[in-house]
Parts: sequence; structure tokens; C-alpha cells
Amino acid sequence: MAYPTVSGPYGLQPINRVDGMPYAGATRTYGIASNYNTAIFYGDLVQIVTGGTIEKFTGTDAGFPVGVFVGVEFTNAQGQRLNGQYYAGTSMASARAKIVIDSQACYKVAVTDGSSDMSSASLASIGSNMELVQGTGNTNTGNSGVSVEAGTEDTTATFVVRVVDVVPETAFESGGNIVYPEVIVKINLTQFDRTTGV
Repeated sequence: MAYPTVSGPYGLQPINRVDGMPYAGATRTYGIASNYNTAIFYGDLVQIVTGGTIEKFTGTDAGFPVGVFVGVEFTNAQGQRLNGQYYAGTSMASARAKIVIDSQACYKVAVTDGSSDMSSASLASIGSNMELVQGTGNTNTGNSGVSVEAGTEDTTATFVVRVVDVVPETAFESGGNIVYPEVIVKINLTQFDRTTGV
């Protein structure tokens, strides 16, 4: 039996770089428009939009996110500057998103079906591109509901992420084969790797 058990998606969790170097925690901070009312959770992909602010990236099989959201700074009703796990919406004044923008960063992510129920990938998924599932974020933990969709492994160049490796710690046996409920991915092409601007 696998340990620990992965019970559901949690977004993209930065762990290291493609070359194996440890992730040092570097982020860049961008503003969120005061009228933007879509929640952004820890581990969500995000993009820069016209005006220079950040919004949640909602693509599944194509698109160019700038990076991964890992927290927010905001001002509360008492005028205090605070940090949060997720952006809840327009009640967070002067909100600024903390983003991992390193195009060589690798992220651990859960493998689910199209309905965000846990599934798995095989060792053969390494090197393939996969589609995303835009699940629902968790307001209790602040974590994203994004995952990769089992069975979408392909060579399709437009897919947003590439599988770099599998996560052996949570692997288990199914039908005589070892399967992996988590994989390690990188963003194929971020906004800053493209020559086309916003």
C-alpha cells in the first residue's frame, strides 16, 4: 500500500528545477486588479493580463501561464498588511500575488480523471505532455484544485505541462503494474518564454 495516500488534487507544488537543483523559494510579486473577483488558490496557474495584473489561468489543453501562484499580500479592514494562502476575491484590498515564474521549475501534481477524482499515470508518462483539470480550490486549506488528467498523455505541443518524472513515494500496485497518483511536471512555455507580448 502506498504511503502517504493522495486523497485529492492540491494544485502545482514547487519542488525543484529540471536539473534537480533545489527550489530556492524565489517569487516575483504582481498586483491583482481591485475588481477581480475570481479566487486564486495556492498552486493555481496564473497569467499576466492587459494592465499588468495577475489573473487565474483557466486553460486545460493550451495556453501560456506566467507561473504558479503561491500566496498573496493584502491589506485588511484595519489597515494591516497581511499574507494569505489564497486570494479570496475583491474583499482583499491592495492584493499582490506571489508567483513562481522560473521556467525551469518543477512541480508535484496529482493525477485525476476529468471530474477531479484521483486516478494515476504510468512510468511511460515521463516525457509526454498532459492536459490540466481545473478543479475547485479548497477554502479551508487554501490549496488549488488543479491536477493533470489521466489518459491525456500525448505529444501535443499545445498542452500546458510536460511530465518530467513520477513520484515513487505514493506509487501503488494495480492489476500487476505499478501506477503513480502523482507526477512531476514543468510548464512547457511560460508567457516570458514566448516572443509574443500581452
